[in-house]
Parts: sequence; structure tokens; C-alpha cells
Amino acid sequence: MAALRRLTLGPAAALLRAQPGGAGAGAARRWVRALRRSPVRVLPPRKEQRAAAPAGRELAEPKGARPGPSPPGQGLRYEKAEAGDRRLGKVVTIAKSKKFRDQHGKILLEGRRLIKDALDAGAVPQTLFFSTVGHLKELPEGKLKKTTLVKVKFEDIKNWSDLITPQGLIGIFSRPDHAKMTYPAVQLQNSLPLSLICDNLRDPGNLGTILRSAAGAGCSKVLLTKGCVDPWEPKVLRAGMGAHFRLPIIANLEWESISNYLPTDTQVYVADSHDPRTQDKMEDVSGKASSYGWVSRPHNLKAQIGREDLAFDSESEEEEQGTDEAWIPELDTQCYHENWTLAPAAAVVIGGETHGLSTEALRLAESTGGKRLIIPVVPGVDSLNSAMAASILLFEWKRQLQLREKQESKGWKFPALG
Repeated sequence: MAALRRLTLGPAAALLRAQPGGAGAGAARRWVRALRRSPVRVLPPRKEQRAAAPAGRELAEPKGARPGPSPPGQGLRYEKAEAGDRRLGKVVTIAKSKKFRDQHGKILLEGRRLIKDALDAGAVPQTLFFSTVGHLKELPEGKLKKTTLVKVKFEDIKNWSDLITPQGLIGIFSRPDHAKMTYPAVQLQNSLPLSLICDNLRDPGNLGTILRSAAGAGCSKVLLTKGCVDPWEPKVLRAGMGAHFRLPIIANLEWESISNYLPTDTQVYVADSHDPRTQDKMEDVSGKASSYGWVSRPHNLKAQIGREDLAFDSESEEEEQGTDEAWIPELDTQCYHENWTLAPAAAVVIGGETHGLSTEALRLAESTGGKRLIIPVVPGVDSLNSAMAASILLFEWKRQLQLREKQESKGWKFPALG
């Protein structure tokens, strides 16, 4: 302390000696007051500072070094990307390609919440790009020990991000396997005997919204047929808001294998927005029967055949009519708000807005004794968005099931199915 006092007061004392008669006393006092207001900060040498770093502090690795196992109590190791490092751009560009995701089994996740949900569910991270060390402190440290951590500038993440407001965190993960995931306990506790089947859904935003509604309603699983958009596409992930890590999502399924993923005695229902019994009236009013519903089928096939080729004989017409009837199974119809919770389990099929439900979906519903669920809309109004229809049906089934359980607890009896 004495040495520090001599060091700091030395200039003031010299100033006093240099001024005869104490003329410099005022200047010396001003010097001392200024020194007190702005004290000098003595910094130790760089090597000493590094050696004195507290345990658990993040250490920067040299460029190109891969982080090995962290010493006990030293936290995470990461490397710093320098100017001209193009790894982030290359990785993001490649991971956005469906072909790459399928071939290499990797997906891209962005944002703290989505990455944390993925880590909590057991997804395996491979590379994590972050702009500040604080982002790492918000994630479970134990699940990042074997991950390549790269600190980059926020501007670099902003340039490659798909978000309007980037959060400075992008991760490359192995494509999750639903059989190896650990879903939240609260989700499993509220899971219902209700499955959702997406048939040829191609809009990423719609699929992400549907997955979010399925998780909110408590669906046990979501099945995606071939032709659906990749559920791990970045736009689907953003719209899903973490639903991918709350319930099993099984994609790229053939219709022949769908029943293998459904519980025994499941009844399959298909969504529709028009009642076939009023179809003729709709055709008379609008002239565009195909505008209604999510079921893709040749409404005016017989009329079109008559207009296009008048040379067909009666046998050909009967044969074509018979083929048409065999192609489109007949299903019983009921409004969505009527009770359809009598079966032990249920599955709802939602078709894409462009192509509608496939014939395979109708046949599956017919084979399980399912029905066509009608969501009435005002005549002349186009069909509902597929995500809206799915939300309506899933939460309506949940409401009916809860009401039924409440009534049964009071001694009510319901007729057996079939």
C-alpha cells in the first residue's frame, strides 16, 4: 500500500518541490482530487490473469481446435471463429436442403427455446454456433460436453438466420428418432387415445400449426404419409413452436403400414367441410363442387366423360361408373359436434388443401367403421384451412371425451359401439 501511495503521489510531490514558495500547492491538490475521482487500475500480466481465472470459466480454444473432454469443474470449451470463417454459412445452407437432411440425418434448429426443448427430449447436438457466452449458460451444460461449440459474431448469425429477430443461437442436430426420445412427463400424463394422420399435407406453415395443435390437445402421436412436407423443414419447426419434441412424429409412411402404428380397435375418421347429402344443391348453386371439402375426387366425372367422348357405349359407361364407385368408398356422415368417442381410440385424417384426402384414407376409415366428420360452413364460403379444421376436430374430441368421463362418473351409461 505504501508503494502504491508513493507511486500515485509522486507526481504531486514533485510538482510541489518544483514550485517555489508553494506556488504549486493548488495544482498538486487538484492532481490528487482528480486521481481520487479516477483511480488508476493496475492490471496483472496476461499470463498471470489466465492462470488466476476462476474454475468453471469458459476458455477459448485456438482456431480449428476441436473441444475435447472438459477438465472437471472447468465448464465448456469452445472455439472462436475468426474473420473469413465460412463454416456457419456452409452448414446452414446445407442443412436447409431436404436431400442433405435425408442423406446425412441432420437437422437445423434455431433459437434458445427450441434448442433447449430438443436437448431436454434427448436430441443429439453436433455443432452449436452462438454469439455470446450467455447463450450457453441458458442450456443444460451436461448435454453439450461432446458438442462442437463455435463462437461467431452476431452479424454472421443474423445474415444466415431465417428469423425476423435472430436470437444468436443456431444448432445442428442428428435427426431425432421418436423411439429414442424422452418426451415431457406432463405431456405423457395428459396424452389421449387420439392419433392424427396427415395425408399429403404440403404447406410447411399448416403442418407446423397442426403439430402444435396436436400437442396442445394431447394427441398420442402424429403420422405423416408419403407426400407430406418434411416435418424437420425449418418453416415447419418455427410454426410448431417446440411440438416436435413433445409427441412422437412418424413421417414418410406408406398407407399399408399406417394401421401398424394405431392402437387396436381404433376408429378412423376423415375431415370434410360439406355433407355429401347436400352436394347436388351445392353444385347447382356454385357449379364448383370441388371447391368444398378436403376430399379429392372426380365430382363431375360422369358429366365430363359425356362431354368429352360421346362415342362411349353404355357398357363402357357402366364400367366407368362401377370403377368410380369402387374408387371412392361410401362412408356414413355425421357433424363433428355429435358424439364420436364411443370407440376405445380414434384417429383423425386431415388432407391437404390442394389434393384433398386420398382414396387410401377413405378406405382405411371404411375398414375401421369410421365416418366422415362434417364441419358445416356457410354455402358459398370456401373450405376451412386444414390447420383450422384439425384444431377444431382434435379439441372437440377431447371435449367430448372429458364430458363422457364426467357423465360416466355420475353413473350414466352409453350404448356399446357396433
